[in-house]
Amino acid sequence: MKLFRYFLTSLSAVLLLGTLSACSQPQKAASNRVIITFWHGMTGDHQQALNKMIQDFNHSQSTYQVVGSSQGNFGNVQQKITAAAKSHTLPTMAQTTYTNVPDYVHGNFIVPLNAYVDSTKLNQVVPSLRQSSQYQGKTYAWPFSKSARILFYNRDLLKKTGLSVPRTWGDLQRESVQAKTQGLNGLALDQGFTAELNNLATQAGTPLMTPHPQLTSPKMIAATHVITDMLKQKTATTAGTDGFGNVKSFKGKTLFYSGSSAALGIMTASTPKGLHWETAVLPSYHGRSATSISGNDLVLFKSASKAQRKGAAAFMKFLLTERETVKWAKATGYLPLTKTALKSQDYRQYLAKNPTAKAAIKSLPIGFQDKAFYGYSTQLNAVNQTVSQLSTLEVTPEKGLAQLKAQLNRELK
Repeated sequence: MKLFRYFLTSLSAVLLLGTLSACSQPQKAASNRVIITFWHGMTGDHQQALNKMIQDFNHSQSTYQVVGSSQGNFGNVQQKITAAAKSHTLPTMAQTTYTNVPDYVHGNFIVPLNAYVDSTKLNQVVPSLRQSSQYQGKTYAWPFSKSARILFYNRDLLKKTGLSVPRTWGDLQRESVQAKTQGLNGLALDQGFTAELNNLATQAGTPLMTPHPQLTSPKMIAATHVITDMLKQKTATTAGTDGFGNVKSFKGKTLFYSGSSAALGIMTASTPKGLHWETAVLPSYHGRSATSISGNDLVLFKSASKAQRKGAAAFMKFLLTERETVKWAKATGYLPLTKTALKSQDYRQYLAKNPTAKAAIKSLPIGFQDKAFYGYSTQLNAVNQTVSQLSTLEVTPEKGLAQLKAQLNRELK
């Protein structure tokens, strides 16, 4: 189950911090080409899939040579980018959480992509997946590895209990109570429930990750109670040291698990024999549906030469072609990025053979990505600390959100 550490969710892609640590050796580059150094956080099967795409790009033309280098996990990538920016040893491009873009712009070490890629290419991307590309009216982030929050459910338990897939959070709460009477757990969550709280807050009309969230508003408090009340009633549980809720759900005593669609591949590979699960779109709240989109984008560093920038842009455009984005989705469980890819015969055939991937696709029309702002990572750390206290019932929503508000106000000053 250690593989699931790769998918640790925080938000908008801090939701995908991994703990796999093996770094790959950089690929050898041809000396007669412009070298494009590329740092990423892919490991295992995902790294192999990316290496194949890099190889295909290098074989597709004779001007540029992309040299990919895994930094072990997304946490390591961010740490190394920060260190390399200080020592002036940045690569040409890197995979990063798009919410880091404001920090990078503030540090003056990334450049907009507008001069190297035209908007036509980016306009092919599904709207909910390209929301993260813009900052201060410029394109700084190129969509790459994206996933949606979805609901996994135990098909056999649902049939045995006579319950159904919940359409609303109210349905989920009631069915979890009924599950408890039969000695079952209703909802499994990851170690924290920041992603779920972010969804509920957005559905309630009070977004959590904004520069000035309405933390102590009645709507925010009520949205937080949805989960903390279930934890208090023991109709829901967090993963604790297991890290991910699927560990508990695989024991065959849990009806529902809220997790990332990026885990579909490993979920399939790790499912115990005889256990059958399926997926659905996350429940609505107060009549509104919304699903958070997480993942990582690609950025271009200012230290790259003009030729390297053009090469990086060519590679980015290559990754966005229908063939490559479908290949990436099929190999990893991430979402295909473009409208044409979603409609392609190749991907439709994949969905027919892998129906559990359909929930993430159905979530795209209601998908959202947090707006990036300077100070996002600091605020997210504070939110995660509060969620940790809420998870253990150390504080009530009223007290925890009030403390969070005071903390953010101090940091703003």
